[in-house]
Amino acid sequence: MNAQQCLTYLVEEIHSTVAATVDEQGLPHTCAIDMMLADEGGLYFLTARGKAFYRRLMARRYLALGGMKGEDTLSTVAVSVRGWVKPLGRQRLEEILEKNPYMREIYPTEASRRALEVFCLYRGEGEYFDLSQLPPFRQTFSFGGEEGRAAAYQIDPARCIGCQACREVCPTGCISGESPRTIDPAHCIHCGNCADACPVGAVNQPN
Repeated sequence: MNAQQCLTYLVEEIHSTVAATVDEQGLPHTCAIDMMLADEGGLYFLTARGKAFYRRLMARRYLALGGMKGEDTLSTVAVSVRGWVKPLGRQRLEEILEKNPYMREIYPTEASRRALEVFCLYRGEGEYFDLSQLPPFRQTFSFGGEEGRAAAYQIDPARCIGCQACREVCPTGCISGESPRTIDPAHCIHCGNCADACPVGAVNQPN
């Protein structure tokens, strides 16, 4: 899946997320926020100007969020995103209300909807993580010009001595049988067993 597909999945299949911001003291806060739209410009959501969430967004202009869909852990798909946001005022508000009509029940009159402001998460990175298949599948993505960072553990081929230590402790079997070893990032679950087991410190941890 590309970044656009991951963001669309977040909006259409998950929709309700837990969003995290920090206050003026650098302390974290979370709240439940619905993701309303996704397109080539980013991810769109609403909040009211009177909320503390709005004030934290305006102060820091940065947001991290995550959501999941599934009946239980082993049927779950999760998407997480973090990045920079910008206020759009009432731009695209009518489109959002049209696609998410329940918002008209929460804010039933035009006068009450004056408190709403649209935000766009326009540049960021994220991860799609699917536990409904085994071994689990994960994919990182970035959008809006953000440079994606390596998420999976990696093995330095110049230092790898070809022993079996990392493969013996990998729960998903994502380490190759050939020497020097390589790790398949699509199935690495970041447990860190390989780094702990490597006798020569050839495994690099993700950012």
